Amino acid sequence: MGYRHRFIQASCELPLGKVVCVGRNYAEHAKELNNPVPTTPILFMKPATAVVPLEPEFSIPAGLGECHHETEVALLIGTNLTRASVEQARNAIVGYGLGLDLTLRDIQNSLKVNGHPWEIAKGFDGACPLSAFVPAAEIEVPELLTLKLTINDVVRQSGCVSDMIMPMFELVAYISKHFTLQAGDVVLTGTPAGVGPLAAGDRLALCLNGKYPFSTSVQR
Repeated sequence: MGYRHRFIQASCELPLGKVVCVGRNYAEHAKELNNPVPTTPILFMKPATAVVPLEPEFSIPAGLGECHHETEVALLIGTNLTRASVEQARNAIVGYGLGLDLTLRDIQNSLKVNGHPWEIAKGFDGACPLSAFVPAAEIEVPELLTLKLTINDVVRQSGCVSDMIMPMFELVAYISKHFTLQAGDVVLTGTPAGVGPLAAGDRLALCLNGKYPFSTSVQR
């Protein structure tokens, strides 16, 4: 059985769609990779075939160089959006979760040097482990959501969505002006500083908003 969206303690009937991602949406992450801070969102996509469950484990490719973790708040879209307002974008989000934007960094760097697209570094099978989603009604102030990643008991990433260059709801509205978001699509909203390589056997603990924990491990 393939991936299916799910809510914490509940099933989900939404189909699996595309994953729309934004690059460099936290200034400190852009700086750590020696990239310029963008003035408009850098958008790219992962296909549905990249999505796998975050728990209880996920795999990373072998023989393709370093595979980096990029922990991000994930938004589950519940209704179709085309050229939406910020308020319409907010109301279309039915769940909040965490996702890993897995990145084959050596391959991505080579592609960037040659001016080529990033897809094979970002959209490979298994490149998007997703947690279960917390129903939107349970998140009282989504503008203050926090995320944290611990690997082998060491905190590697920690951030708050208030530090985003383009806030979540504005980002969703912006995306919808370029291409339609459909029910079941996911938006990954960018990663804070602290990205780095994963290794087989790593134990990961992720937490959304200091309240919703997820545990997983890396396989090869």
